[in-house]
Amino acid sequence: MYKKLLFFFVLFTTVAVNAQWVQTNGPYGGNVTCLAFKGTDLFAGISVGVYLSTNNGASWTAANTGLPGHTVLSLAMGATGDLFCGTNGGGIYISTNNGTSWTADTAGLTNNGISSIAVNGTNLFAGTNGGGIFLSTNNGTNWTPVNNGLSNSNSMYVSSLVVSPTGTGDTNLFAGTEAGIYLSTNNGTSWTSVLSGNGDTYQLVVSSNGTGGTNLFAGFSLDGGTLGGGITLSTNNGTSWTSIDLGYTGTGGCLSLAAIPNDTGVVSIYAGMYPDSANYNPGGGVFVSTNNGKSWTAVNSGLPDDEEVRSLAVSGTNLFAGTSGSGVWMRPISEMITGVTGNHDNLPANYSLQQNYPNPFNPSTTIKYSVPKTSLVTIKVYNVLGKEIATLVNEEKSAGNYSVQFTGSKLSSGVYFYRMQADSFVQTKKLLLLK
Repeated sequence: MYKKLLFFFVLFTTVAVNAQWVQTNGPYGGNVTCLAFKGTDLFAGISVGVYLSTNNGASWTAANTGLPGHTVLSLAMGATGDLFCGTNGGGIYISTNNGTSWTADTAGLTNNGISSIAVNGTNLFAGTNGGGIFLSTNNGTNWTPVNNGLSNSNSMYVSSLVVSPTGTGDTNLFAGTEAGIYLSTNNGTSWTSVLSGNGDTYQLVVSSNGTGGTNLFAGFSLDGGTLGGGITLSTNNGTSWTSIDLGYTGTGGCLSLAAIPNDTGVVSIYAGMYPDSANYNPGGGVFVSTNNGKSWTAVNSGLPDDEEVRSLAVSGTNLFAGTSGSGVWMRPISEMITGVTGNHDNLPANYSLQQNYPNPFNPSTTIKYSVPKTSLVTIKVYNVLGKEIATLVNEEKSAGNYSVQFTGSKLSSGVYFYRMQADSFVQTKKLLLLK
């Protein structure tokens, strides 16, 4: 009987479904305002505290002991491995036990809305939502204002802080504010305006430019929401800026940025957008560039198009997106930059289909495969009766190594099979879902 079922499974075909973003199992209850990884542990800040996932979003647990009932605006890992949490009205909190409990670290803070956190060696910087920037040199025990050169620092909203290497062993600190972008070359002792703003809120990310230097991307959104927003780029530490066309047609703007280098030195830049802020028409999502911002591609399949993408974070081979209403979503990076990742000087000699990992799994697992030449590739998942459950891949692939994720959150526990076909190559492997 088993042989008959397996024979049926091998012959069964159906309509393809493209790879796309997969919704994790939470956290729900409000905007996912920030994401941070500590090793493989994923922390999400939302309007009701902090949640932790140790399995790429398969399950989440509240990590709020000691936190007040404020929205969490920022998360960061300190130089010693401690976690810092910035809240909207409750100041900054520290956890020395991986989120099990939190204690207040507010001595010296005169504004308790902490919208951004940055770590530069043993120095910890906190950007506020109405009081400028503060510095702690003792792991958050005490704070002092460092606002020399900032305009209207007593009421300034600092939406983001990033540290950028200079290439000579030193670091620059950039602050994205409602008055534009500021640069400090002396750990916040003084600041210089490098880009003027008109009520914009700037999100910043630093990446390699592939030649040993750095690029600073600044995503912005106009508070009025009628003129839209976008991205601008500086390749010379803020001396000059170039506007970037994402091909984004919405009137919203950029809320989050992430930069991810791969093993060949190629950096992919991800921009999380929000839809029309006037009436929330669809048009948000995630855009990716693999050529230093020269061109961008929307990679939104599966994401709700009427929600904000408020935060982005990368772990291993996956990108995570925090949204304004449906929790955290996950997608393999290789799906979004096909043809760019992988070592093109070491192309596979044969077709291959690897065993999924982890196996058993719950609810998600990764399947890796190789293609030695441009081919039409299909990978489908079946149950033991030969019924197709999902089509993970159904498109032409150039030579290279790839991975795709399968999620069985809506399936029952049991044995399933996945089958790859490309040219005359056909191979089937077994996977086990245990809930």
